[in-house]
Amino acid sequence: MTAEELKRAIADVPDFPQPGILFRDISPLLRDHFEATIGALDSLLSAAEWQEIDAVAGIESRGFILGAPLALARRKGFVPVRKQGKLPPDVVNLAYDLEYGSGVLEMKPGSGRLLLVDDVLATGGTLRAAADLCVRAGYSVRALGVLIDLHLVREFVWQGLPGRAVIHY
Repeated sequence: MTAEELKRAIADVPDFPQPGILFRDISPLLRDHFEATIGALDSLLSAAEWQEIDAVAGIESRGFILGAPLALARRKGFVPVRKQGKLPPDVVNLAYDLEYGSGVLEMKPGSGRLLLVDDVLATGGTLRAAADLCVRAGYSVRALGVLIDLHLVREFVWQGLPGRAVIHY
């Protein structure tokens, strides 16, 4: 399936989670085209780039839905990036600002070369914080991949790495 075909399976939900927000619901896409979605994310990296990846890190919660099967398909490990209080000690954490408040992300310390995955790139705050957290926890972030780029940020780049997306709005 093409990215445009995948995009057509995403439902637009106006005024969710609050008035004035247009939510892009990936539930129908995952229900009807899950394998194609994971395949499209896989194709964001070349074969040579995949050789340089040890594990896929997924950002809670939809990054888990996308990152875990991607890691499995590529025979890579999976590293969860969680919201505060969801992992037992020892964890590394990082506070960050959200569009409507603040949050804290946590992960277990480790090492290896990561592809960091999330569902949506909006302002870039969560993806940037998760990438910073990965480095703080001992990992090397080699690539950033998202299913959807809302293009609220002209061209997202973190430490020289561009955010790669399957679907663009």
